[in-house]
Amino acid sequence: MNNLQVGLTDTTIQTDVLIIGAGPTGLALACQFVRYGIDFVIIDKTEGVTPYSKALGVHARTLEIYEQLGLAQQAVEQGAIAQKARLLKGGEVRAELDLSNLGAGLSSYPYVLFLEQSKNEQLLYDYLKSHGKTVHWQTELESLLQTGEKVTAHVKTADGTSQMIEAHYLVGCDGPKSPVRHALGLEFSGSTFERVFYVADVQIDWKLNHDAFHVCLLKDSLLIFFPLKGENRYRIIGTFPEEFSKDEGDVLYAEIEQRIQEEAEFELKVHDVEWFSTYKVHSRHVSRFSKGRCFLAGDAAHVHTPVGAQGMNTGIQDSYNLAWKLALVLNSKVDNIILETYNQERLENAKHLLQTTDRAFQVAAGSDGLLTFLRTHVLPLIAPHVIKLDLVKHFLFPMISQIGIQYRHSSLSQHLGDEQFNVKAGDRMPYFLVEGQSIYDKLHQPKFHLLTFSNTPIDFQTLKTELESQTTEFVDFNFIPLDPQVVEVFGTNQAFSVFLRPDNYIAFISTETSLKPVKTYLKELSTV
Repeated sequence: MNNLQVGLTDTTIQTDVLIIGAGPTGLALACQFVRYGIDFVIIDKTEGVTPYSKALGVHARTLEIYEQLGLAQQAVEQGAIAQKARLLKGGEVRAELDLSNLGAGLSSYPYVLFLEQSKNEQLLYDYLKSHGKTVHWQTELESLLQTGEKVTAHVKTADGTSQMIEAHYLVGCDGPKSPVRHALGLEFSGSTFERVFYVADVQIDWKLNHDAFHVCLLKDSLLIFFPLKGENRYRIIGTFPEEFSKDEGDVLYAEIEQRIQEEAEFELKVHDVEWFSTYKVHSRHVSRFSKGRCFLAGDAAHVHTPVGAQGMNTGIQDSYNLAWKLALVLNSKVDNIILETYNQERLENAKHLLQTTDRAFQVAAGSDGLLTFLRTHVLPLIAPHVIKLDLVKHFLFPMISQIGIQYRHSSLSQHLGDEQFNVKAGDRMPYFLVEGQSIYDKLHQPKFHLLTFSNTPIDFQTLKTELESQTTEFVDFNFIPLDPQVVEVFGTNQAFSVFLRPDNYIAFISTETSLKPVKTYLKELSTV
């Protein structure tokens, strides 16, 4: 019985986790809980999935997560792959960059996918509904109180009545103004860019093809046109100059279009405006991602410039990191001390993210004289050549796609024995092919994964038998031949094992192909 919608004020709802906010972050967290069999309630004060496109870029790491949910192919089909980038100056194309296979050999998804936030939310929401779950829309958090045992929240339902929900844990995925963050009294320090940003989804008639995103190289502003699915549909992102004095809420669409026309410096007709918004960008992160039994994720924990399309993806990564840890605790597999590593790992990432996006914005639109000269005169000359270099690809794609995020400093990463390997504990599991298929095809189950790489089949049978006899039902085992590609990726031709966390980050690498390191690691999870 759906107490929230019926509005029964005399009944307290009991659940494992209460999720506040059903944007991409909250929905992604709920989908992970479905995988782990965790009971949850998810609420949102809005009427349903956002009708606005909002965030746009979907990166490889997010698509790898979608793959585990069976959603990656749908996402790719509904979106548009960033095939090319064209750099424009003075109304003319000065350079063209091929981006279609930028991350070749690094992921099954070696590109950036343009797929509006509204469509991402719908994919995730449909997944929940297909598994018998739903979001309680038009339901708003009024107050919360936590003890050492539980969190009690009072919410106001769609019909205006009050409802009490008791949960073991609460996660605030409720955006940059986060009521949960305010209730917890967590600091949200940082700065605000004085520039006014604008974004608009439109149709454009112009001389340029719809097969690329177009970057106007300007003196002190940002203007980018991203192709969307559908004929002549584009997302426009830009900034007003520093001297523009209006508040973001006072900007008229006519002023935005005038700005676009002036800065593009060539003839274009903008029409059929689907949505537009103006805003000032904040660069902030919380002092901690958790307090007691309450956690923050997504924009509630960090906000930054839109350069690099990192926001939505980072929120989904927050959820992915937290979900398996909460699931282990709630399923009584490990002590709740493991939950401290969520703050440890994601706070470090948030700090780094803000630094890189701030720098990227200054490079893309800063008014510094040297940067302006490099951006407008040098970049068009060298970018088409530099982008082809393997060294650049192996640096740029992991950074943008988020496959390069690592937790080497985490207490969950054990480095004893990984000195001789190219890959270290705390790294994302590298992508490579096994018998023509992605290694990630073997990593879909919501479990730890023990991968043994060897050319001696007896290793497989012995370990498999021993693992099954120990009833470690939350550890999956795979034997993989030590072929040349594996040797190249890991840097050794000797038999070894890789133990993966459920989020497919490496817990440890060992040359000892037995279960002893696994048993030791799992035992120590309660004391990290």
